Amino acid sequence: MSSDDRLHGRLGRTGLSVSRLWLGTVNFGGRVDEPAAHRLLDHALERGIDVIDTANIYGWRVYKGWAEEVIGNWLDRGSRRDEVVLATKVGHPMSDAPNDGGLSVRNIVASCEASLRRLRTEWIDLYQIHHVDRGVSWDEVWEAMEILLRQGKIRYVGTSNAAGWDLAAAQEAARRRGLLGLASEQCLYNLVTRHPELEVLPAASAYGIGVSVWSPLHSGLLGGVLRKQADGTAVKSAQGRAAAALEVHRDAIAEYERLCAEFGRSPAEVGLAWVLSRPGVTAAVIGPRTTAHVDDAVRALETPLSDAQTARLEALFPPVGNGLPAPDAWIG
Repeated sequence: MSSDDRLHGRLGRTGLSVSRLWLGTVNFGGRVDEPAAHRLLDHALERGIDVIDTANIYGWRVYKGWAEEVIGNWLDRGSRRDEVVLATKVGHPMSDAPNDGGLSVRNIVASCEASLRRLRTEWIDLYQIHHVDRGVSWDEVWEAMEILLRQGKIRYVGTSNAAGWDLAAAQEAARRRGLLGLASEQCLYNLVTRHPELEVLPAASAYGIGVSVWSPLHSGLLGGVLRKQADGTAVKSAQGRAAAALEVHRDAIAEYERLCAEFGRSPAEVGLAWVLSRPGVTAAVIGPRTTAHVDDAVRALETPLSDAQTARLEALFPPVGNGLPAPDAWIG
């Protein structure tokens, strides 16, 4: 395993060391079968990636929970549990039953126990709220998390897809209860989607919350989509979020791919290197389908962009409002 300090850092204000790349498992099932998933897990760990990020619903193309089962089978093959930081999520409905989703005490506790069975482990290192449940108070969420923390079933709590004010509300509720509160937030952030810079990243920084980034290449949009479409190799980038965004950003993406060629680096490397260089970002969650994708991601981390290259990317994909502060409130 690599000992390069550039591969690891602390998760926010906690003492937990995590790799700066996290192996995301959203492609497990449908796009990645179990043998290929095990090869990816082996290879990622060999390259120094020691955080496995999943969710109880992942693998839904086969059935919900399948990805956790695959990870559990991998962990059961050897003595790897102490080598990895295991992160999963709760909140999405697992069935049509009225209490089989959301963030009630009942569902959080029951979902954690079900994830533990599928993962074949006694504890989860980072238990993440997949989406904020507007119908449930933070006091109820923390009541459930306190139960799991006391029982030793989870170590840290995180959120995903939260707004800046959600992070503040969660932390203030935790503070009233004498809890550590959130260790991390996982958000969508990349060159095309920069709105987390307005509130999420500042709120996370103020409260000492680590930030992991999902879809750092915007579902393949920043991974060389135009070249892949031209040679017929586009998979994920030919559908969904990336396809819709391409219609809006086609000219910028064409210039981006030209810039990457000028830099002598692949678009995927450049997009990932940019995210990893952003202030407040702890880690990027990658969703590889091959071991080569893992190696590309490690190269992005090992070879940062120059200031000049970053400036050219910033000019092509400027921050929201060009990075200026919000206008003063109108007083009339």
